[in-house]
This record gives sequence, C-alpha cells and structure tokens, in this order.
Amino acid sequence: MGRVSDRRRILRFSDHGGRYRADTLVVEEPLEVQLNGDAYSVTMRTPGDDVDLALGLLHSESVITAAADTGTAKHCVDSDLNVLDVTLRVPAPPPRSRFSISSACGACGTDNIAALWEHLTPSLRYDVAADSFVVPVETIIDLPDKLRASQRVFDRTGGLHAAALFTADGRLLCVREDVGRHNAVDKVVGWALREDRLPLSETLLAVSGRVGAEIVQKAAMAGIAVIAAVSAPSTLAIDLAARWGMTVAGFVRGGHCNIYSGFERIAEAGDQAA
Repeated sequence: MGRVSDRRRILRFSDHGGRYRADTLVVEEPLEVQLNGDAYSVTMRTPGDDVDLALGLLHSESVITAAADTGTAKHCVDSDLNVLDVTLRVPAPPPRSRFSISSACGACGTDNIAALWEHLTPSLRYDVAADSFVVPVETIIDLPDKLRASQRVFDRTGGLHAAALFTADGRLLCVREDVGRHNAVDKVVGWALREDRLPLSETLLAVSGRVGAEIVQKAAMAGIAVIAAVSAPSTLAIDLAARWGMTVAGFVRGGHCNIYSGFERIAEAGDQAA
C-alpha cells in the first residue's frame, strides 16, 4: 500500500511574518481498475483499501452484486502505474456501456430527469423504502463527532473526506478515508461486500462533506436507507432520496441537523415513533 500522506516544504505567514516549515499533505494518486486485464475506470484516490474501493465502485455500477461475483483482485506488480486487476465470475460489461453519475457534472449522459430515473431505478436491488426502522434524532446528531474521532489521517493532513457505517443505535461498523467523497463511500460498500453484509438494512451512512446524487445512489444500491452529512445535500440528491424512500440529514453539526427527506424515520426525545 502506498503512503496516505507526505511532507512538503511550505512558506507559512502569521503575525510574526513568514517562515519555511514542513507540512503534511494527503496523497492523491490515480488508480486504474481493470476487469479481466482490460481497462475499466481510472479514479483519483488516496492509497489504501484499493480492493474495497474497486468492489464498491463495481457494485454501484451494477457490474457485480456480491463479492462472490469476483475471483481475484490484485495490484499489477509488473506495472509502474497504480493498476488493480479484478477478475470476474460474471460477464464483463461491454465498453462504454456503464452509466454513472458524478458530482462533477450532475446527470451526465441523460437528456432529462426522466431519463435519469429510467437509468438508475431498475439497477436498485433493495427496497430501501421498506426499511422502516426509526432513529432517535440524538443518534443522528452524534454521528459527525464519532466520525471525526475515527479520522486518523485527517488529523495529520486536514485534507481527507470520510465515510462511516453505523448501526441504528450509533455503533461504528466501518470507517474509510479518501480524497474523494464518493471513493470513501465505495470503500465502505466494498468492505460490506467482502463481509457479506449486503443489504445494509438498519444502518446509517455518515459522510464528512456534502451529499450529492452519486452518494445517494451508492447508498441505495447497498440498501442503506439513512444518510447523515456534515454539510449540505444537493437538490438532485434529495429528489433521488425522496423517490426511493430514503432519509437524508444535512448540516449535522453543533447539536443541530436538517432532515430533508424520509421524516418518518426520525424520532424526537420521548417519541415512540416518528
């Protein structure tokens, strides 16, 4: 595994003027994911948990449904580049057939929102709307502090996103860090795949940044019904969550939160049901 952080010489200014010092930065490097030896995708990521990242990516793009759909997943040692080759036990997708959404461009590749629903909804394997458990709002509010306490690399660099999976009563199951929000979520889902935990019913996904449509889609594909984010959601994220029966909480910080969809899953203190 490559280094997740590195040191650089910087010039820092303060009230006492400027001085040179060493600073710790998060590492960002490309990873090429291959399927059966053929190039499939390149993503910019922080080294570490590359197999989880690849499995989560392939799951979110409907290439695989379980870890058993793959054979080996290993780095190519004969390449100077960061290449991870995954062998499949299911048919590989044809070139340029995959459909994905990204925070970089919204609903790329579709003519309108109706086409977006048509592309995404049939790929969902789990009925997240049927996951009717109730979460105390206090549990939601506590998630960012628990997530932050688990961000070991962020403490050194200040430059990483994180995603973590919690039980309905707030117990941490898995946390992953990466320079990309969506990569961190893919790593969590990849972990769940390897642990044979899908669908992730009655679990909460906490993310350190904002919630875009791609985060909602990845969570829904894994059967996660509740997302809590430190920052804001986008309109498309909320539209998707409402359509699929998911709960999204945003601006979860400082003892407060906003619930944007799936209000029925949130219980206030003393309530038996939302």
